[in-house]
Amino acid sequence: MLNLRQDFNFAMRMLGRSPGWVAGVVLTLSLGIGLATAVFTVAESVVLQPLPVRAQDRLVVLWGVTPDGRTDHFPLLYQDAREYARRVQTLERVEFFAYGGAQPVPIRFGSGVVRLRRSLVSGGFFDLLGTRPLLGRALRPQDDATGAAAVAVLSYAGWRHFFGGDTGVIGRQLVLHYDGKPYTIVGVMPLGLDYPQSVDFWTAVVPSSGPLGDQPIYAELNAIGRLRPGASIAEAREELTRFFATTTSSTWHVRGVARSLTEDVVGDVGPALLAFAGAAGLLLLITCFNVANLLIVRGLARGRELAVRAALGASHGRLIGQLLTESAILAVVGGLVGAALAAAAVRGFVALAPAGTPRLDEIRVTGPVISGAIAITAIATLLFSLAPSVAAARVELQDALRSGPRQSGAGRRFRVGTQALVVGQVALALLVLSAAGLVARSLLALQRVDVAFDPSRLLVAELALPGRYMRDARKQIALLEQLVPRLEGLPGVRSVAPVLTPPLAPVGGIFGRIPAEGQSADEVARNPALTYELATPHYFPTLGISLERGRLFTDADREGTLPVAILSASAARSYWPHGDAIGKRLVTGKAERLTVVGVVRDTHYRDLRNPRPSIYLPLRQSTFPFAPTTLVIASEGRPGALVPILRRAVAQVGPGVAVASAVPFETFVADTLAQPELNALLLALFAGAALTLAAVGLFGVMATAVRQRTREIAIRVALGATPAGIRRGVLREALFLLGAGGCLGLGLALAMTRWLRSLLFGVSPSDPLTLALGAAVLAGVALLAAYLPARRASRIDPAQALRAEA
Repeated sequence: MLNLRQDFNFAMRMLGRSPGWVAGVVLTLSLGIGLATAVFTVAESVVLQPLPVRAQDRLVVLWGVTPDGRTDHFPLLYQDAREYARRVQTLERVEFFAYGGAQPVPIRFGSGVVRLRRSLVSGGFFDLLGTRPLLGRALRPQDDATGAAAVAVLSYAGWRHFFGGDTGVIGRQLVLHYDGKPYTIVGVMPLGLDYPQSVDFWTAVVPSSGPLGDQPIYAELNAIGRLRPGASIAEAREELTRFFATTTSSTWHVRGVARSLTEDVVGDVGPALLAFAGAAGLLLLITCFNVANLLIVRGLARGRELAVRAALGASHGRLIGQLLTESAILAVVGGLVGAALAAAAVRGFVALAPAGTPRLDEIRVTGPVISGAIAITAIATLLFSLAPSVAAARVELQDALRSGPRQSGAGRRFRVGTQALVVGQVALALLVLSAAGLVARSLLALQRVDVAFDPSRLLVAELALPGRYMRDARKQIALLEQLVPRLEGLPGVRSVAPVLTPPLAPVGGIFGRIPAEGQSADEVARNPALTYELATPHYFPTLGISLERGRLFTDADREGTLPVAILSASAARSYWPHGDAIGKRLVTGKAERLTVVGVVRDTHYRDLRNPRPSIYLPLRQSTFPFAPTTLVIASEGRPGALVPILRRAVAQVGPGVAVASAVPFETFVADTLAQPELNALLLALFAGAALTLAAVGLFGVMATAVRQRTREIAIRVALGATPAGIRRGVLREALFLLGAGGCLGLGLALAMTRWLRSLLFGVSPSDPLTLALGAAVLAGVALLAAYLPARRASRIDPAQALRAEA
């Protein structure tokens, strides 16, 4: 105990004599441990922390996909879903939820209307999950039947956000704005059950959608089930594929999709988190390399001191213990500063993360994570400090006094080791820099996507309609024909167009595979799945979609006239690759012929990454049981300025008609870009840190080399070497290390960046320009770091240097 106290006191005195060196080690450690811990905290909260469900690894989510990939989320129809549940063999039990996930519905809230995200689920949904409610009860099978009372279960987020966490919420009601239907709140689910993502409340399928015979109107569902013992996800996928082949949807040649619940919850965020975790691990490794270099440099500088202490009776074990005590103090201090940095970084991530990031409310730095990070850093620091400590403690007195600290045996033995560490740092830094460059270029490509219209002057407003308009398309169209001219007469409004869905919606909408006149069954199967849009004459001018051939809709395209359609350019090419689509006819399900009268440019209205082939139908010829309730408004100035007058104008149209939400179109684009922007920001942060640490490492090695070679450089200068020649010699060594690290880093980048493929858009994982730019940036920073020691070497005074070495 006495020796420990003495070692601690001595270590503190020795560290106090080198405040600059200590600050460098602590900052290096804190940067590495802070960023790495922050990312591991996020990954643990989002990916690794189990959901509040029973046997999570046995739960799978299922839907369909078409072989051509153009329909990547094909649902089960209600009757097919029930039949699938009766036939399935690979699953113990099957339940269902609406394939569109959590969809916004207008709810009367106080004196206004708010949009809460509702998910329709089957009655046994929560029983299958094995989740126990925080308050009240969950839905039951008897809640999901014709004539059952309408009840709702709140998510934890919905309960906290809309009801302030009131424990007396059970028995209160959520009232739908459009039909006044009240849903009695019967339960609140625990934190962590955010499924489908961003849900505010769940209701049963049948009472919520209203039966039409034995089938609800909302009949498109995903399945969720629990695997039987011995069954695999692949077997469940194949069984669903066989089932699709026997249903009415078989003409689509649908394949089954089965994903684990964990994978489905994490979704697109998973690859990004894994990339961040990899970058954090690399940064932590670079940190350890850098600390090892710094410890080696310090050990070499203290060679003479340690040799003298050994000559005075200090054992090798005692010297090693004192050096390790210094390293342990540095590790603990660096870990504590890193923990504080990690807490701040996690708070920053939560503040900057897109609203759709799963389990965002659960992300927090915990004691075990911080303790683990400090422990890992301490162990790594001690391991990296052990070798230089042993070497420094074994310095022979004769050697040290004859050669000096700069030319001791330890210096010669460890010079190759420090150079190898720098090569590793450079290689890892180039790998992280390349990844950051690829993601940044991908973000730029997304930001520069030509969406085919100008979103900067567009406002998207969603209407909340009272019950008298529900499921009556004629009344809805009549309302729109009254409302649209009124809105177009408002100051600052250029034009208004009703649209079926809000822009860039991840799921939803109507799509179908439509035969062209005269096509065979095999040809129909190869047709693209077209996205349906209902359009007024003002639709295309409002969105700024240009006409390529033919004509646009006019007021004459109404019920009782020739049924017509307009195709997007990609849809027209798919049907008639070697001919003109104008005048050709498509056959709808009722054997009605639609004459193609126009071809318009492809747009990214539905998907920012890939334009979807679309068919546009005149609103006044629509046979759909509903009309659009979303309006796109082209403004003369700033779109947000229209919201107050828009709300007043809509409210004057009729009682109960209201604006549920109104946001600029660019908000939807920003939401879509939020995750790529966060990816780019975080990887840029890691790349900057890795670049800084690599530069510091190279600077430290070159500075040490210059100190060790002071006598040699002084003699060369005395014999006539020029300062420029001295600088070139030092930089030549730095270039050798940089070249070796760069080659290794490029090889790693080519091998590893392919894992980023799912995060990229418009750029290849092996893009040569990005790799070259990354290498150039690293080379520039590294050479700057090496130039400072080179300049110092060129200014050595031979007389002073040789006098000091005498």
